[in-house]
Amino acid sequence: MKLAPNFSLGELTKSSTATRLGIDNTPNSEHLINMVYVASHILQPVRNHFGRVVTINSGYRSPKLNTAVRGSKTSQHCFGQAADFEIYGYPNHDLAEWIKKNLEFDQLILEFYNPKEGPNSGWIHCSYNFKGPNRKKVMTALVKNGKTSYLNGLVTK
Repeated sequence: MKLAPNFSLGELTKSSTATRLGIDNTPNSEHLINMVYVASHILQPVRNHFGRVVTINSGYRSPKLNTAVRGSKTSQHCFGQAADFEIYGYPNHDLAEWIKKNLEFDQLILEFYNPKEGPNSGWIHCSYNFKGPNRKKVMTALVKNGKTSYLNGLVTK
């Protein structure tokens, strides 16, 4: 099933953890609607602008899968409202900057990006809430003293 011209339901529900543990990662109808909005308002515009493959690292997570990957209980992934992704060979920081300037979104998080590790260190987390309002909240996730810290804005080390 296509959620947008270049994105399928399978891409946004695929999980090696779910496969390995035998976890059903099938979204309900509400989650599916949310996923269509993420694909059409975030992922497809990125694909259209850059003309390159957008690799989805994480999309929808069922509650059981979210627990297995130790995700936040309030994660927008659990509602089909978020995706983690990147474009191979294109700096994640630059991709996050483009999204920040050009798209409507709820949250944009540059996660664990370190330019010393190359352009594809970390990934982009972006969410969309079709019921709105979208907060346009921009953050950077970094590990400090062994714990994840969230800083406002797009920050590089």
